Amino acid sequence: MTTTNAPQTQPPRAVRRLGDRLFAGSARGAGVLILLVLAGVAAFLVIDAVPALVAPAREVPGGRGVLPYVGPLLFGTVLAAAIALVVATPLGVAIALFLTHYAPRRLATGLAYVVDLLAAIPSIVYGFWGIVWLAPRLVPFYRWTEAHLGFLPFFAGPASVTGKTMFTAGLVLAVMVLPIITAISREVFAQVPTLHREAALALGATRWEMIRMAVLPYGRSGIIGGAMLGLGRALGETLAIALVLSVSAGTVTFNLISSTNPSTIAANIALQFPESSGIDVNTLIASGLALFLVTLAVNVIARAVVNRRADFSGAN
Repeated sequence: MTTTNAPQTQPPRAVRRLGDRLFAGSARGAGVLILLVLAGVAAFLVIDAVPALVAPAREVPGGRGVLPYVGPLLFGTVLAAAIALVVATPLGVAIALFLTHYAPRRLATGLAYVVDLLAAIPSIVYGFWGIVWLAPRLVPFYRWTEAHLGFLPFFAGPASVTGKTMFTAGLVLAVMVLPIITAISREVFAQVPTLHREAALALGATRWEMIRMAVLPYGRSGIIGGAMLGLGRALGETLAIALVLSVSAGTVTFNLISSTNPSTIAANIALQFPESSGIDVNTLIASGLALFLVTLAVNVIARAVVNRRADFSGAN
């Protein structure tokens, strides 16, 4: 019995068109470009921050060195952003649930546009709204919390008579980051597989039970990612905080209703940079480097959380 070896034919290689090659090269170049820009910003901050980091403590503003100067600013930045996140996250999730599962389609479409438009309002407008309208109306609330909740460090007082407090700044930031959290949560809730929702309803679940058992578990990672992206926005806000917050240099306090508050890094840079020179500029850039690292870490964590979203089986 003889066997013959038939010549093996190679499958034809796919020929990439010129347009495909150009598009792939452009996309790859754009990705490399954004990495180069990020690396350039980081290098600029590090190079210009080094003179402040190695300078004697007495030459740094405040006379105590870079870390004691940046520390209270970083504390104020994180505190204001945390207040915004605590207020905006549940509100944004509730709005997203209403738009996707409760509101009629026409009403949901209109409200979605309104919520998205909040992101287009300039931060200076939010600052004016906070200082002219919101702050005076919160003064009676601050007096009440001082009288009834003064045993807590957050409401120890003395209550501000102008309303320019850390709590007011946190509320303004909450309104500013609300569109980000709402938009991401809305998109995640809208992608919940229809079979999951219908299966829960078929088993006799109410609408809220269906949301609790099918929608929220599916969108948990998206909610966390949206909240952290909103946190990144809140950390870098400048003008609104500079207008609303009454600051005291070098202060570290959890008191949210007093006129003595720590400033934030971005607001401090905006207020101090025009009159700074020499080592003062390097110190401000060093604080900017701290803010850059914190914001970068927050966005990296948010992206990692979104990418690790659990995959659910089922058809839409």
